[in-house]
Amino acid sequence: MDTDSPSSTQPPGEQELRELLAPLLDSRPEDVPRDANLILLGLTSIDMMRLVGRWRRAKLPVVFEELAAAPTLNGWLAHFDGLRA
Repeated sequence: MDTDSPSSTQPPGEQELRELLAPLLDSRPEDVPRDANLILLGLTSIDMMRLVGRWRRAKLPVVFEELAAAPTLNGWLAHFDGLRA
């Protein structure tokens, strides 16, 4: 998976996040739980930095510390919802 090429300037929605996270978690998109800690599921800090870099290159003001503080699909969706406001 290429996490380094930006695909859009809009914050990702739930399905896109699931599709980005699934290969990093060795999972299927539909199996990524909404409330499970992504780090405990296998997401590494390097994975997170690559995703943040991708989104920043797409001009999204993503805050790594906020994603790390709430490392769940729901937490990340809330962060991205705040970027849409």
